Amino acid sequence: MHVLIVEDDAKIAAFLERGLREASFTVSAVATAEDALGAVMYRDVAAVVLDMNLPGHDGMWLIERVRERGSSVPILVLSARSEVDDRVGAIRAGADDYMTKPFSFAELAARLDALLRRSQPAAIGTTRLAAGDIVVDLLSRGVTRAGRAIDLQPREFALLEYFLRNRNQVLTKTMILERIWNYDFDPQTNVVDVLVSRLRAKIDRDFGRKVIHTIRGVGYSLRPEGGGA
Repeated sequence: MHVLIVEDDAKIAAFLERGLREASFTVSAVATAEDALGAVMYRDVAAVVLDMNLPGHDGMWLIERVRERGSSVPILVLSARSEVDDRVGAIRAGADDYMTKPFSFAELAARLDALLRRSQPAAIGTTRLAAGDIVVDLLSRGVTRAGRAIDLQPREFALLEYFLRNRNQVLTKTMILERIWNYDFDPQTNVVDVLVSRLRAKIDRDFGRKVIHTIRGVGYSLRPEGGGA
């Protein structure tokens, strides 16, 4: 899973990046809230580790912007600010957890694991995914929406599973190409649009509430609670 570090102290950022990579995470790091916002909205980010004291806009600004845009990506604040008001303010703004510096890396990794487990689509047992009224059985490859069986082709199924595992996140066309076609497909075609259209015809067409939304100029997002274009 991809963890984004937002930290302007190069030494701390390098320490976090090394430790998280050793813990088997995919990691990237940025030093400003503005760069972080772009990464969260347009890349496949599973969680954010956020310093509050940043150049330009601070961590609170980033939390508020991310939540305003409808992203539910888990945010773990890692800050030198230790006052109760700072903790409460960050949590109320939309942060999921708050740690103060200096910190134990083992504790940070454990808290991050807990946030990532809670952020996954609702699981039924260990072989099924659910979001809203959509249920996918990963073993039988069966799909239902509102109790109605839906027959999907293999790539349609793979795309729906990818959407479910990243619900409420924006998936760019490049991300979908990389996941569904394993990096080997020509990105100069409209193959992603065609596949999304086919999936929409089966998942959305006969239902009043649409869940697959186009994010114009960027990509697509599955939002079980609605919202988007």
